[in-house]
Amino acid sequence: MALVPPGQGAAQDAPATDLRIYDIIDAASASRVEADIRTLADFGTRNTMSDTLSDSRGIGAARRWIKEEFDRISADCGGCLEVFYQRNLVEGGGRIPEDTWVVNVVAILRGSVEPNRYVIMSGDIDSRASNGSDGETDAPGANDNASGMAGVIEAARLLTAQRPFAASVVFAGLSGEEQGLWGGQHMAAVAREEGWEITGVLNNDMIGNIEGIDGVIDNTIFRVFSEATPLPEYQSEFWNYRSFGGEVDGPSRQLARYVDMITDTYFTNLDAKMVYRLDRFGRGGHHRPFNDAGFPGVRIMESHEHYDRQHQNIRVEDGRAYGDVIDEVDFAFAARLTAVNAAVLAALAWAPPAPANVRVGGANRPSTTLAWEPAEHPDLLGYRVYWRDTTAPQWEHSRFVGDVTEFTLENLVIDNYLFGVSAVSRTGTESVVSFPIAQLRR
Repeated sequence: MALVPPGQGAAQDAPATDLRIYDIIDAASASRVEADIRTLADFGTRNTMSDTLSDSRGIGAARRWIKEEFDRISADCGGCLEVFYQRNLVEGGGRIPEDTWVVNVVAILRGSVEPNRYVIMSGDIDSRASNGSDGETDAPGANDNASGMAGVIEAARLLTAQRPFAASVVFAGLSGEEQGLWGGQHMAAVAREEGWEITGVLNNDMIGNIEGIDGVIDNTIFRVFSEATPLPEYQSEFWNYRSFGGEVDGPSRQLARYVDMITDTYFTNLDAKMVYRLDRFGRGGHHRPFNDAGFPGVRIMESHEHYDRQHQNIRVEDGRAYGDVIDEVDFAFAARLTAVNAAVLAALAWAPPAPANVRVGGANRPSTTLAWEPAEHPDLLGYRVYWRDTTAPQWEHSRFVGDVTEFTLENLVIDNYLFGVSAVSRTGTESVVSFPIAQLRR
């Protein structure tokens, strides 16, 4: 609930929800997600070094089928998607023994207002057995990561049915993840070279398992991994942690909070558990190359992993089954997390861009003032100011302040809180929160 500081009347508030997002969530189909996961698993192996010529086995057949699905979705919406391959030749060495083409499959739903602002959902095409360079052994990769790739395809169906969006939405099947995140590295490099303005990357890597190796079975929670702050070369020259705080308030962390906010707002009996870590301990995912290139990105995945069901040859040893097979995937859960992604993508693509150059001041005063540059957007309604205790992990309080570029929170001492600002549309969608990066001078 928004908290209004004493002595201040509340401006007319923005809509609490955008009803179109409920339509997206309701349309997510567990049966379609199941069919896509089964198709991907039936290619036998999708290892980066597997067959590229067969029509029924290997990564070549898998990526051609994914492109065909994107093309089919585009045909259903009158050609609304730009569908293409993104190729990168990786020289042999390490986990890729010989020169290999790493090929992404990309579909872009072009924005009607801000075509160069992008929100991205990605899943991995490739799979692996115990040996990550083994292109021959069966590796159906039903959960890791046919579940994430099927989610991307289903999200494309859901969002093309709800177009237009102000910003561009990208649906990406990335390759070479198991050998060193090659597909993500290439796409992030292309994005930097072409000047993409990326609002956020949602990397989905294993969204179909609800039974953990610890015996816990739970379909009500998922994890969101995010880095705390950008790499130093991508931080604002004005960002001063020692003055403002903000050690856990970088753009990727704000994106993770946004995923949590959307989940809390639009879903029942489902919780996003934020993990204050770039990724699982000692492991990596395809959001990392985007973080390395200076873009905000998070990893969305199940909370209860079963390690016997990933990166393993299919076998039974001492009565214990190993392997990432279709029987262990919970299709309803995968569809639900797909709906979370689609809801976040839609909200971000409909919303105005986040306020830029947010500044904060109020030292030695019984009040705090925030100022920011206006967000250019035809559906802009105004701005929402957020604040929380310095030890709180999530934003605790907020206030819609209208279409202004400066606002003072009376009787709210700057020393005791952290602050941020988002931009809000007329339909109720809003941007991620922008954390102050400079001091407001008077």
